[in-house]
Amino acid sequence: MAKELTSRAADYSQWYNDLVIKSGLADHSAVRGCMVIKPYGFALWENMRDQLDRMFKETGHVNAYFPLFVPKSLFEAEEKNAEGFAKECAVVTHYRLKNDPDNKGKLIVDPEAKLEEELVIRPTSEAIIWNTYKNWIQSYRDLPILVNQWANVVRWEMRTRLFLRTAEFLWQEGHTAHATKEEAVEETIKMLHVYADFVEQYMAVPVIKGVKTANERFAGAEDTYCIEALMQDGKALQAGTSHFLGQNFAKAFDVKFSDKSNQLDYVWATSWGVSTRLIGALIMAHSDDEGLMLPPRIAPIQVVIVPVYKGEDSKAVIDEKANSIISKLKALGVRVKYDNSDNSRPGWKFAEYELKGVPVRIAMGLRDIENNVVELARRDTKEKSSVSLDGIDIYVHQLLEIIQQNMFNKAKTFQQANITKADTWDEFVQILDEKAGFVSAHWDGTPETEEKIKEQTKATIRCIPLDNQPEMGVCVLTGKPSTQRVLFARAY
Repeated sequence: MAKELTSRAADYSQWYNDLVIKSGLADHSAVRGCMVIKPYGFALWENMRDQLDRMFKETGHVNAYFPLFVPKSLFEAEEKNAEGFAKECAVVTHYRLKNDPDNKGKLIVDPEAKLEEELVIRPTSEAIIWNTYKNWIQSYRDLPILVNQWANVVRWEMRTRLFLRTAEFLWQEGHTAHATKEEAVEETIKMLHVYADFVEQYMAVPVIKGVKTANERFAGAEDTYCIEALMQDGKALQAGTSHFLGQNFAKAFDVKFSDKSNQLDYVWATSWGVSTRLIGALIMAHSDDEGLMLPPRIAPIQVVIVPVYKGEDSKAVIDEKANSIISKLKALGVRVKYDNSDNSRPGWKFAEYELKGVPVRIAMGLRDIENNVVELARRDTKEKSSVSLDGIDIYVHQLLEIIQQNMFNKAKTFQQANITKADTWDEFVQILDEKAGFVSAHWDGTPETEEKIKEQTKATIRCIPLDNQPEMGVCVLTGKPSTQRVLFARAY
């Protein structure tokens, strides 16, 4: 192993931190709680971002960009939203520094450069966007507005972890405006399905689609829909959210439109977002003690070819054959790297690309070429096989799809095996402590009971699944009547 990791069994949290750093995805920065996304990690994010962007545009959305700074008065306009994010806000109060007269070479805030109005660095953009929409919307003919932005946001987290929770992170946020409630609700659910399709089809992570309880709802929303994924340690991770905002922001910013009857009404709104947190989900859903395991559809490198040679003469022969294979693979759209660098031995390279989660590794020596074969290793199963050079491009192209599906199937099997019903409080606590995963249990529907369960077990209601079936029962904590089960879990 090129860079040994802490094992998952020994310390799952340390394994995760080791893996993010040693695989070259990200690093800590000079700013507490902020991360540096390294080129390999950013290439992964670009692949995810670009695919999501295509999916957004296919559903009629367009990209725009809004300011990083939100005037405090605008931020305060929607009270629930402001209150929900207040403790995480970073605020700009001054616009200039000056030399410290008492300490040469040092700078201090210039007290004369105080802003007339303080600026909140966006934790989310509803306020600045709806203040803008007021100028864009007069009539039903101006609707719907289907806008997305790719941006960074700041939420001043006290306890941070690379990708999962950082003070600054990258994300996209969709903000749409509609003439009717029905249209806005339809949009909210549509985008939830877009997220679920992306996470399942591209990240190979199965999710449960559902709606949040009032306690877990986005601040300022009427309803929050979510996709919940299960990590290998049995904890849940919220992988994406889509919010039906009702007319709350339209009323806060006085955004009205004249309908077809020439009557004035407030606009209906949605917002939805996913972030670089998805990379954390990807790592914890698939990876192992040897390193990352990346799904082929979004892996920065899908195939790596490593030559095994002695002497420049044999290297030249291998280079020629490798370049021929690379041309064919690239013609099929495969992202392939040829590592013929001479600064590391083949064995070290094998371990390094295993650590980086490259789905397919091809080792090629002079004798292999003479026998018209190569050694091919799959990252998902660790299987090695001798594969004919004849039609290897087609073989590898098809194998990548097989690996993609296999990774999803494995994660789906794990998810299904870790959804457990609990009918009593003792069962509920025992499952959380001994097995973890999702616990399907009855709840009496009150925020008070939900909060008590959270206080006693640290488990929250992750969602009320969209495909829930009605079922009479009694709440695991209070014994009061319940009409359906909900999913509880401890979560990131």
